[in-house]
Amino acid sequence: MIRFDILTLFPDMFQSPLASSVLKKAIDRGVIKVRVFNIRDFTMDKHRVVDDSPYGGGSGMVMKAGPIVEGIERLKSTNGSPRVILMTPQGVPFDHSQAKRLSQYDHLLFVCGRYEGVDERVRGYVDEEVSIGDYILMGGELAVMVVIDAVSRFVPGVLGSEESVLEESFANALLEYPQYTRPRVFRGKRVPEVLISGDHRQITHWRRREALKRTFIRRPDLLEKVNLSEGDLALLEEIKREEREARDN
Repeated sequence: MIRFDILTLFPDMFQSPLASSVLKKAIDRGVIKVRVFNIRDFTMDKHRVVDDSPYGGGSGMVMKAGPIVEGIERLKSTNGSPRVILMTPQGVPFDHSQAKRLSQYDHLLFVCGRYEGVDERVRGYVDEEVSIGDYILMGGELAVMVVIDAVSRFVPGVLGSEESVLEESFANALLEYPQYTRPRVFRGKRVPEVLISGDHRQITHWRRREALKRTFIRRPDLLEKVNLSEGDLALLEEIKREEREARDN
């Protein structure tokens, strides 16, 4: 079981994603636990102020350190020692390997930034900073949901088939091979014969080749991160030759 705690100014944003699909089923079964806390509940003034203008001038508002740090410390004091993660565009890029790593913790506490960001002193109270991409969102809430969804896939009992995690894109640093289901023919396009042949050796070969091909065409940078066998390298040379011939024609 893994526990996700979230510090946010907008708790309602998490209601719908957590109340449907696979995550809801995992929560109902007790495989994962998610608790959402309003940062305003950790303020010390009657107006529950969580932001202020930046020192030195500039546009926008900055989230105050006090409420965030108070929230982190109070949750730590009552719930053990969670791994504290600040969601920020300045963080380490989140990918498949990061999701797998984070799934090894039994308790994660996310801090959702807003406005122009958080007071720099908050960084002294977090364990790491994570970014889901080189773009700016209105806040960290959507980013947290992406991370929770990706991390939860590695938690035993969340998915119906554990094998799907091993075969999907990025699991082996390659994009996943094409998938098909019934009917065999859809608007003139047929399912590759090898997939209905019953020859599992040929199916495995076809899938590996297609994964290499798709990765070479769409994400060639990923090929630098995977240890390719001699057979893989031979397939890759075939694929490159086919692509050159297709361009020449």
